Amino acid sequence: MADDDEIILSDLSDEELVEQMMDDLYDGMRPEIEESVNILLERGWEPYRILTEALVAGMTIVGHDFRDGILFVPEVLLAANAMKGGMFILKPLLAETGAPKQGKMVIGTVKGDIHDIGKNLVGMMMEGAGFEVVDLGINNPVEDYLEALVREQADILGMSALLTTTMPYMKVVIDTMKEKGIRDDYIVLVGGAPLNEEFGRAIGADAYCRDAAVAVETAKDFVKRRHNQMNA
Repeated sequence: MADDDEIILSDLSDEELVEQMMDDLYDGMRPEIEESVNILLERGWEPYRILTEALVAGMTIVGHDFRDGILFVPEVLLAANAMKGGMFILKPLLAETGAPKQGKMVIGTVKGDIHDIGKNLVGMMMEGAGFEVVDLGINNPVEDYLEALVREQADILGMSALLTTTMPYMKVVIDTMKEKGIRDDYIVLVGGAPLNEEFGRAIGADAYCRDAAVAVETAKDFVKRRHNQMNA
């Protein structure tokens, strides 16, 4: 591809434009992503096709490079912001066309913890992968999680903690779900710097996700398995 200032997006073929969108997404160029989405819509592309072939495919590359230490949090946030620009245009159109969704996730930082960069990153990456995300923010007591899961008819609960002192609260939430007989209704994913796989297993989570890219891959895997079981 030529330098960005030499590229007239509307002159590119569909294939070239999708390739350029992946580059622009990687570089966090929101206006270019918005323009490209509109060009593809004008050319008759279905909103869901733009989402999957351009935006989700581009964010998958971002996610892998973040996981492998090639990209860092500020760059991923820029890419996610560019993705949001495209999603802002596509969301109402996707709702109209009844496009398939990956699933729905309720996510929030646990009670006593106000750290949210990791959680925000997971939320953005999940949206980028086609999930609907309901972000409860920080400092969530068990009641907030359970109410949101029922209200939103969610598939996945995501809990985040950055402090060793707040980690045990994740078990409180999962134990309460067990007491109410709803634990098996949801996929429970946990994450945060002080956690590890052993802790995730010990508290009864379905999986520990070490970063946002892993969270997306894990969520996709569990949702696919759940659908296969339901359709079996």
